[in-house]
Amino acid sequence: MKTILSIILLIASMAVNAQVSVKWPDDKKATIILTYDDALPSQLKTAVPQLKAAKLNATFFLTSDIDSVSIPQWRALAKSGFELGNHTVFHPCAGTDDNPVPSDHYTAYQIIREIEVMDRFLYAVDGKTKRTFAYPCAETIVGGKDYVDSLRKYTLVKYARAGGDSTAFITDFEHLDPFRVPSYGLEGGESGEQLIAFVKKVQKSGGLGIIMLHGIGGDYITISAEAHQELIKYLQTQKKEIWMPTFQQGMDYINKQIPLKAQKI
Repeated sequence: MKTILSIILLIASMAVNAQVSVKWPDDKKATIILTYDDALPSQLKTAVPQLKAAKLNATFFLTSDIDSVSIPQWRALAKSGFELGNHTVFHPCAGTDDNPVPSDHYTAYQIIREIEVMDRFLYAVDGKTKRTFAYPCAETIVGGKDYVDSLRKYTLVKYARAGGDSTAFITDFEHLDPFRVPSYGLEGGESGEQLIAFVKKVQKSGGLGIIMLHGIGGDYITISAEAHQELIKYLQTQKKEIWMPTFQQGMDYINKQIPLKAQKI
């Protein structure tokens, strides 16, 4: 009797802990999404040419730092299939050391309003009405309060990318909150070998890995152009095994695979 009970409990435990997986397009083994924050010049100068040469797609989360010189370039990128995401107007973060606009005195309404304004700004660039979002500095708190549920309520953006480290890849899609999607946030100085190691971990898991990049061979939170090229070259060789969509494409696909009611939307 005890043996039967143990088996029943084991099966129940396995059912509870089972993770809902996603079958990737064209029988791919895993998915990698490249995202670039802050509309940095080095991204246009270095990252984009490398991506285009390898015929890889990516998402760029833009702030109002885009200007009359870069806007035509961003517009052309959007037309060629790259995604332009919302990263707020002023990129407010806690403290002022690295960011001129502190978020300490923001309210949830103020940050939501700023996201709304940036949505309109980006509409003037690419003509799209629904887009994704990335939290500035990967922070979901302004003025001491979490604003994720407010962002969810106002339905300004479809999905929101958060932060994380090299262990932040996704295999449990049933419990994935589309407004707290984790990513591997680079700290700067990572080698091509380190970036490829992350991709290989995602491949082995069969899951989704999102990489958060900033400067490429310049600007700040920088990885070298060479390290970036090593990553791109590796991804290029893995096209048969890895799907590499934009953030919105990837999340839209997951939402079709996993019932929305099973997610925290």
